[in-house]
Amino acid sequence: MNVGNKLLKVDIRKKLKEFDLEVDFELKNGCLGILGPSGCGKSMTLKSIAGIVNPDEGVISLSIDGETVYFDSSKKINLKPQKRNVGYLFQNYALFPNMTVEENVAAGLSKNQDKKIVSDMIKRFHLEGLEKRYPRQLSGGQQQRVALARILAYSPDVILFDEPFSAMDTYLKEQLRIELVNLLKNFDGFSILVTHDRNEAFQFCDELIIMDDGKIIAKGGTHEIFENPRKVQIARLTGCKNISKIEVIDDYHLKSLDWGVTLEVSEKISSNITHIGIRAHDFAPAEQDDVNVLDTMDSAILEMPFQWEITLPNGLWWECEKQIRVHEFVVPKYIKINPKNIILLEE
Repeated sequence: MNVGNKLLKVDIRKKLKEFDLEVDFELKNGCLGILGPSGCGKSMTLKSIAGIVNPDEGVISLSIDGETVYFDSSKKINLKPQKRNVGYLFQNYALFPNMTVEENVAAGLSKNQDKKIVSDMIKRFHLEGLEKRYPRQLSGGQQQRVALARILAYSPDVILFDEPFSAMDTYLKEQLRIELVNLLKNFDGFSILVTHDRNEAFQFCDELIIMDDGKIIAKGGTHEIFENPRKVQIARLTGCKNISKIEVIDDYHLKSLDWGVTLEVSEKISSNITHIGIRAHDFAPAEQDDVNVLDTMDSAILEMPFQWEITLPNGLWWECEKQIRVHEFVVPKYIKINPKNIILLEE
């Protein structure tokens, strides 16, 4: 594929039972993540791009040194899924149960295409020795590799991942995450990953869209959105565990109404700021006279395999890394939060 002028454009609307889906974005390269709670319209967006579902109106087009219009309601264009050259990895992988591994991998290829493609994909996805097995004879990880091999065999322009790890145990999930990261590094087309897991979104995606009730509530660079979510709802969806309403004292000081503490911030507090957020891992041990000090007396401690979870009496949550062989932890008398690490949020 030529990697010159590339653009995937999606601008669609569809009336659904629960809400109206309204999605508008452009992807120029890399992997786009769509993060949001279950039932917010993420999968419906993927199905619209793939041609499985028809929007009520809008445009879906792909430009790779020339434009291919997948869907345009005003021009009555609606390419069939087979004509879109889009690979769709379903949650259950959608393998053909009565086909062997090699038959599944070849399923998207025409009869005159080189059979070497199948053997190359078998090697690439470490499926040697499994060629004659059926999906029911494979593990979950092997099934996913077959599904990915089938998609990559016909060189799609776009790959859509719909919650690809949702049905896997933790060990297998970590293995396949690494494989998928490597796959996406070497894929020069477009990819979109739908997930409700913020770790997956952060790990895989260069750009990020956050959705709720059929609408995009944030879009931009993944790291930027996590570092500065701007709104309460986005902070929650990106995993911020400490969020409080505030009362402004002056330009750089505020009172947390939920935690009952006064804090200093590094950025001037504008009139539209209603809340603050503090990431649970951003606290650090402190001296009594440090800035933004909190007393930890009577805190509750919960041991996890790789971290301590400390809940302060006022409800603040601190996560502190630990080694798996260490089972004792003395909570420091005081902890602090750097003013730079307090996130200013709008309602």
